[in-house]
Amino acid sequence: MSAYWISSYVEISDEDKLAAYALLAGPALTAAGGTFLVRGLPSAVYEAGRDLRAVVIEFPSVEAAVAAHDSPAYQEALAALDGGALRDLRIVPGVPGDAAPR
Repeated sequence: MSAYWISSYVEISDEDKLAAYALLAGPALTAAGGTFLVRGLPSAVYEAGRDLRAVVIEFPSVEAAVAAHDSPAYQEALAALDGGALRDLRIVPGVPGDAAPR
C-alpha cells in the first residue's frame, strides 16, 4: 500500500540552507522510490489551514518512506538544512485499493 510523506514548512529562517537541502533531498528521495506530487504554497487555505509551503511525496510503502528518511543520502540533506527551517513532517499510509484519490 502506498504511503505519503507530508511536510509543511512552519518557518524558514535561512533560505540558503533550504536551497542546499533541496539540492540534496530531491535526488535522495526520488532515488529511494519517492514521487513528488505536491511542492509549493497553497492556492487556497480554509478552516484552520495555514499558508505554508507543503511537500507531498508518494512512496510504495510506509517502510520505503521511513527508509528514505533514514538513508545516508537524505541524512546528508538534513545536515545541509542545519536548522534553516522548522518543518512538520509526517508519513501517512494511503487508502487501500483504488479508493485513494489521485
